[in-house]
Amino acid sequence: MHHDEQSRREFLRNAMVLGASLPAACRLVRAADAPAPKPKPPSEKLNLGIVGVAGRGGDNLSSVTSENIVALCDVDRQRLDPVARAFPAAMACDDYRKLLDVKGLDAVVVSTPDHMHAIVGAHALKAGLDVYCEKPLAHSIHEVRTLRRLAAEGKRVTQMGTQIHAGDNYRRAVEIVQAGTIGPVRRVHVWQSSRPEGGRRAKDGSPPPNVNYDVWLGPAPFRPFDPSHFHFVWRWWWDFGGGVLADMGCHYIDLAYWALGLDAPVSAEATGKKEYEGDNDVPSVMRVDYHYPARGDRPPVHLTWYHGGWMPEGAEVYKKSSAVLFEGDQGKLLADYGDRRAFIGDVSGKSVDLAAPPPSIPASIGHHREWIEAVKSRGTTTCNFDYSGALAEAVLLGNVAYRTGKKIEWDSKELKAVNAPDAAQYVQREYRKGWSL
Repeated sequence: MHHDEQSRREFLRNAMVLGASLPAACRLVRAADAPAPKPKPPSEKLNLGIVGVAGRGGDNLSSVTSENIVALCDVDRQRLDPVARAFPAAMACDDYRKLLDVKGLDAVVVSTPDHMHAIVGAHALKAGLDVYCEKPLAHSIHEVRTLRRLAAEGKRVTQMGTQIHAGDNYRRAVEIVQAGTIGPVRRVHVWQSSRPEGGRRAKDGSPPPNVNYDVWLGPAPFRPFDPSHFHFVWRWWWDFGGGVLADMGCHYIDLAYWALGLDAPVSAEATGKKEYEGDNDVPSVMRVDYHYPARGDRPPVHLTWYHGGWMPEGAEVYKKSSAVLFEGDQGKLLADYGDRRAFIGDVSGKSVDLAAPPPSIPASIGHHREWIEAVKSRGTTTCNFDYSGALAEAVLLGNVAYRTGKKIEWDSKELKAVNAPDAAQYVQREYRKGWSL
């Protein structure tokens, strides 16, 4: 990495100064009536727009600086201003709709809170742009399905931000499972240690002058501003996020989806409880049981998600606070982001060395690089909205099951809980007046 590029990345992650707000744009995105773009030479740079420039947005931005950054958007000028100074040629604004009106834009990187993913992503897809979007792709199952449909109809190049999918360890774990080394897999346990924190629901409160709060709220119900539902901690409120499951589920359950070729579950049942002080009510600890049908000659799968310290019985022996455990007919495979261990025959906790199957999944050129090169070549990515959308829908279904308190019998084609009509309000929620996909 060149010194200048490293300095820019450090600057993007750390620089924050106070600034004045810009007026919000009011024009809606243009219709997507243009044909799919033609391939570009690899040497030609893309014109990118960045929506959300701090936190995950800052990391995503630093990963695409090989291209032309022509537009920047963030509702918080305190975050936007220092980044805008690092890219003086880029248009900077606090309303994504103004960014989407920039002429010559090729693609957009979306790193907003979950409740704005689909709004920005759908409008970008309708505008004829390719999209990189953070997980879990959207706030509701209906939104995810809409993004999948728009991407397919427009033949857009997409990638969901499950960056660990590009890691070598996941590839080797997938190869072991798919080679049949541990036999057919019928049971998977996925556990993650994160826990939410509590916040307060303010009765009154005004946003600071550097924040375009109306755009930040977007389709979510109006509530007075309070820092306890703003940067990062929005994750712990149903209005804006989906708790730990929505925050981390796509990263870990992704491995099972990839290795086993999973798609939509036929049922989901959840339990959990809140163990913090606060007005929000996402669960501190949670368990979700998903059931998947057989796929060809592969057996049905029962997958269980745990978070907040809950984990499968006996998992303490593995000494992993977060992991994925495949249980096959001939053994087990334990994996996380950077490690994998096999347990063949005696599965009491002692791992064994095994001859790994010949590598069959090529090394990734990088999660963001995959998307950039696919946009140029009009190719595809490993975490496109179709593959990742199925994963995200299942993750979000776990929250639907928890909030209804029922075992959901799921009709994926119709996006319907056949035994629980009250689930519909969580599958597709009502938007605040003035907002739509």
